Amino acid sequence: MIKPRTTPGVMELLPRDQIAFQRMLDVIRRNYERFGFLPVETPVFELSEVLLTKTGGETERQVYFVQSTGALEQGGQPELALRFDLTVPLARYVAEHEHDLAFPFRRYQIQRVYRGERAQRGRFREFYQCDIDVIGKDALSVRHDAEMPAVIHAVFSELEVGPFTIQLNNRKLLRGFFEGVGIADGERQALVLREIDKIDKRGAEAVRATLVGADFGLADDVVDRIMAFVQVRSTSHADALAQLEALGAGSEVLEQGRSELREVLELLKGYGVPEKNYALNFSIARGLDYYTGTVYETTLDEHPQIGSVCSGGRYENLASHYTKSKLPGVGISIGATRLFWQLREAGIVSTAESSVQALVGLMDDARLPDSLDIARRLRAAGINAEVQLEVKKLAKQFQYADRAGIRFVLLYGEDEAARNVVKVKDMASQDQYELGREELASVLKVELEQLRAMGKR
Repeated sequence: MIKPRTTPGVMELLPRDQIAFQRMLDVIRRNYERFGFLPVETPVFELSEVLLTKTGGETERQVYFVQSTGALEQGGQPELALRFDLTVPLARYVAEHEHDLAFPFRRYQIQRVYRGERAQRGRFREFYQCDIDVIGKDALSVRHDAEMPAVIHAVFSELEVGPFTIQLNNRKLLRGFFEGVGIADGERQALVLREIDKIDKRGAEAVRATLVGADFGLADDVVDRIMAFVQVRSTSHADALAQLEALGAGSEVLEQGRSELREVLELLKGYGVPEKNYALNFSIARGLDYYTGTVYETTLDEHPQIGSVCSGGRYENLASHYTKSKLPGVGISIGATRLFWQLREAGIVSTAESSVQALVGLMDDARLPDSLDIARRLRAAGINAEVQLEVKKLAKQFQYADRAGIRFVLLYGEDEAARNVVKVKDMASQDQYELGREELASVLKVELEQLRAMGKR
């Protein structure tokens, strides 16, 4: 007999945890739609030549190829590969449907992606990404960059995960600063920033020692300026503007980055994002070869060990591999599977009650038609109801409801039928009471809405 087991690197949940996860996805989807983003789904696999637009590198080493059993004998690279993110499929989608889309094109996409990650705790090979992007044709105003933090704020406020901070930077500002200290080569900038990114793990002194060491050979005064720059964090809206001003005059590219950040900061007020929820962080770069302007990282203030829970930024040309059209855009991504796993580990989210709100019990077979009628009325009123279809001891029925997380058990036996009432047991409070059969659905609906309003549902 084969031992049943899941493959490493996947998150498989029990039903009540799955309900909690699904509710998180519902919150994300609902807020994406509130901001006017349209749903898109792409196939789980793409043509390998489309997906792997660059040969070699870390990404290709993590790709899962798809090959039918009939094609195994042919050899060579498989024709299909599983998507490793939602950005490359979006680029293909926009290029392919360019003439049928209205620009700026605003899409959201919530689907699984696949990467050959090394199996370890908290890292997944199959996981949900929840993306939004705004794609322009030829040009896209920086005003769209300010909308992303507004969406992030709406999502994480409704998720109720505690205080959070949307950290902002601009790649042009970074480029301009590094050019100003004599590091103009993009590849060298990338190496320095990669080292700086280790400050939280290694400490500022260890990173400083590496930058002045043989591998980098930077002068002490240059490293001092770099370390001071990347440790800038604003504490308020006014302080963010002051930090930008304190940079002093710079190159044209630095001035562009400063101007864009100022515009984004001012528009955040119009979007109603509280200043406690955003800050400048000059150390954020977000994928040096991809992003070109505003970049974002969101962190939970009370759980810094979780790291970024939502990130993204501005890019210059989404689909350059697939079309000659220039398609600039800006977007963010929430890695929902890892986020849920981390929130559960930190005790921020817990097992949910069942999506079944009422169990209609069965006390004897003669009452089955009544039980079915009661459940039908409940469903018509918008209450999710399950019927116990086999007669069991009441203790067993209550135990089932308790283990399944069902809030109410309804009983309609001979005594209740004689008085045309239904006995209701609240499994959370253990309270029992009776309601008239005709009024049951409407009264129970009000009670469920009150529980939901109090955060008990």
